[in-house]
Amino acid sequence: MGGAVKDLQSKAELEGLLKTGAPVVLHFWAGWCDASKHMDQVFSHLSTDFPGVNFLRVEAEEQPEISEAYSVSAVPYFVFLKDGKTLDKLEGADPSSLANKVAKIAGSVNPSHPAAPASLGMAAGPTVLETVQELAKEHGSTQSIIQKKQPATGDALRNRLQDLIDSHPVMLFMKGNPEAPQCGFSKKVVNILKEENVKFGTFDILSDNEVREGLKQFSNWPTFPQLYCKGELLGGCDIAIAMHENGELKEVFRDHGIVTGTETAVKGGGITESTGLSAILDSRLESLINSSPVMLFMKGKPEEPKCGFSRKVVEILREEKVDFGSFDILTDEEVRQGLKVYSNWSSYPQLYIKGELIGGSDIVLEMQKSGELKKVLSEKGVIITLEDRLKHLVSSSPVMLFMKGNPDAPKCGFSSKVVNALKEEGVAFGSFDILSDEEVRQGLKAFSNWPTFPQLYYKGELVGGCDIVLELRKDGALKSTLSQ
Repeated sequence: MGGAVKDLQSKAELEGLLKTGAPVVLHFWAGWCDASKHMDQVFSHLSTDFPGVNFLRVEAEEQPEISEAYSVSAVPYFVFLKDGKTLDKLEGADPSSLANKVAKIAGSVNPSHPAAPASLGMAAGPTVLETVQELAKEHGSTQSIIQKKQPATGDALRNRLQDLIDSHPVMLFMKGNPEAPQCGFSKKVVNILKEENVKFGTFDILSDNEVREGLKQFSNWPTFPQLYCKGELLGGCDIAIAMHENGELKEVFRDHGIVTGTETAVKGGGITESTGLSAILDSRLESLINSSPVMLFMKGKPEEPKCGFSRKVVEILREEKVDFGSFDILTDEEVRQGLKVYSNWSSYPQLYIKGELIGGSDIVLEMQKSGELKKVLSEKGVIITLEDRLKHLVSSSPVMLFMKGNPDAPKCGFSSKVVNALKEEGVAFGSFDILSDEEVRQGLKAFSNWPTFPQLYYKGELVGGCDIVLELRKDGALKSTLSQ
């Protein structure tokens, strides 16, 4: 690779190169940082002077995994590696130091003596060197890019971020502005929104580091751009591209009452023609919809939602203390596309109660605020009271264990002993972490008239706690007790 600079695309690519033991120099940079741009010219010239060294360029903010691995907090930043190990680092716009360190790692000088800048002066040229030196004087040798400590997202900042997110129905946090994007990813999303012919607001995260770092934590999304619709995060560049290409972005805007081009806003728009679904798919969708009294078709899983709208509905259902089933529509394209036709609802998430479509995140949120969601759940006979909820939980699996933690990571010795006893007996069982729900934890004590945990149930009836389970196992009666 000598004599050329290569853009590093992944951590795996770097790890593969390091295994060869060859000398490597990493240049962490950012397109908005002038010092980075000028040092990149120096970096490129050095790659010609030292053909035996691998020169790799890393866009720091677009490769957060690599940046974090080397504790990069500012750009320009250089890391020098050989035999798979980090030998040296350099922070800032210092051409002479960069040349010296490259020369050392290339093995062309004695590490115990300072190196001359090789042919740097001739290769890079005095204009580049002077420019770098002037930049260092004016702005310091580096510009902050990734904070070593995330700023605390206090109430004031959180409120400010929420106000910014809610300032437009469609809101894009980007590098630069729509007329002059400062990174390719931001430019792509701007172009997509323009093609969708939708009005949108923007915020230049390069202009405010507090917003920039705070929003990463607030949204739990580490990179930019970030696209929001009606206050909910849709995702970054890749997600926006995918949604645009398959038509889903237009559907999301339509379902949330956002007018695009000359369209008229339609609430719950969708396909109105005959479905034309096969009998097999139709039957499968009906079965999925009715697989749980409350069923959520979403992106991702409740533990790890893949879009803000899905996350919002999950939070609402948990606030309402509702047990619900879910289906990740990202795992099955047939279900994803078929359900849009079946339900005449063109976007996700979709919430069903007793087989009937309730709607998406906007409708569910409005129903919760007005109290209508609780009313519908009650009218449909879905678990509402704590007693009903507990009855449902203890019967949710033939053998049901209420414990501290989960079977893979028990949080107390007694729970661990019961889990081990059941596993050693080859008994399949469901479990519930009582540390995750204080209402269940306290309610179950009164419900079962048993003051401690773990509690083991069989077919909805209490078997007992740790001592009783261990006694049954000792007597050889545990497996037979749980299979009568």
